Amino acid sequence: MIKYNYKIIGVMSGTSLDGIDLVYVSFECNNIWEFQIHLAETIPYSSHWKMVLADLTLRSSEDLYQIDRDYTDYLASVICDFINRHDIIDIDAICSHGHTALHQPEKKLTYQIGNLPLLATLVNKRVVCDFRIQDVILGGQGAPLVPIGDKFLFSEYDYCINLGGFANISSEVNNKRIAYDICPVNIVLNHYVKKLGLNYDDKGQLASKGNLNFDLIEALNTLSFYEKLPPKSLGLEWVKRYVIPLVDSFNLEIKDVLRTFVEHIAIQISKSISEIPNGSVLVTGGGAYNTFLIERVKELSGNKIIIPSKEIIEFKEALIFGFLGVLKLRNEINCLKSVTGASKNHSSGKVFIP
Repeated sequence: MIKYNYKIIGVMSGTSLDGIDLVYVSFECNNIWEFQIHLAETIPYSSHWKMVLADLTLRSSEDLYQIDRDYTDYLASVICDFINRHDIIDIDAICSHGHTALHQPEKKLTYQIGNLPLLATLVNKRVVCDFRIQDVILGGQGAPLVPIGDKFLFSEYDYCINLGGFANISSEVNNKRIAYDICPVNIVLNHYVKKLGLNYDDKGQLASKGNLNFDLIEALNTLSFYEKLPPKSLGLEWVKRYVIPLVDSFNLEIKDVLRTFVEHIAIQISKSISEIPNGSVLVTGGGAYNTFLIERVKELSGNKIIIPSKEIIEFKEALIFGFLGVLKLRNEINCLKSVTGASKNHSSGKVFIP
């Protein structure tokens, strides 16, 4: 029997390695879907886990399997601690993205660690996870997956953009949800600012003091990825192969790299939101706090940029992975072929029972 009310813990770990995002949220369906976030917090990664997760693309298959097991143990301990500290009793499911280790959809390969059946056993709860692999098998990119949540939970906005490790966008075009990765964001900015001993460029202050390098901007903007039509997605491998070597070849000061790359991001985002003049743009993810980047997007696009509440900025992806899990439990479509390029719409994910 299908329910209409769900209590869910959504769990998300992104490429920027900020930590594990957890939300305890209620979903209710009365003709339209509504949600209420009850609790939300981020558990920062230790230096050990940051180091391990940053190098996953370089690991052998054997190493990855062991890391997967260790990460599943760790993820379970984080989830159990969240439940115990907040005395959470009513839980229909834990819906977890895991952490992306490999993403090469052109090879029909995507691998998220932390999605083992063991997770359900360790937390002693029903778990819905591993949302990407089925889509890749069906010929899709396996990403982005968040747009189904944009469609049902944030439909009042013309565009939804998340600024995390990468910028991704979704919007409704001719009654069809279109979404794709725009460009790298924090995965590149944080890489360079760490050379200065910082975790991130607070409000984009360092970037704002740098100088634009127009040759680098031109080189970045002419990368072949930007000529591709959606659906398309990016991964850490692409950044390491094409972006970092290109930026490094210019031998710029860090502040000039930051300034130039912020401009590159703003240009690419502005192109992506140009179809609806003065359209409303919901911006979430850590990049929403980069005041300088947001100012550049506003100036270049002329669109209405909306920065929502802190819990939506920081936990929208965890919230929506919770929603993906609910749709999977109902055997309803949670993955759109118009977004990922898969051969059909489908209900993606695996359900594990303890």
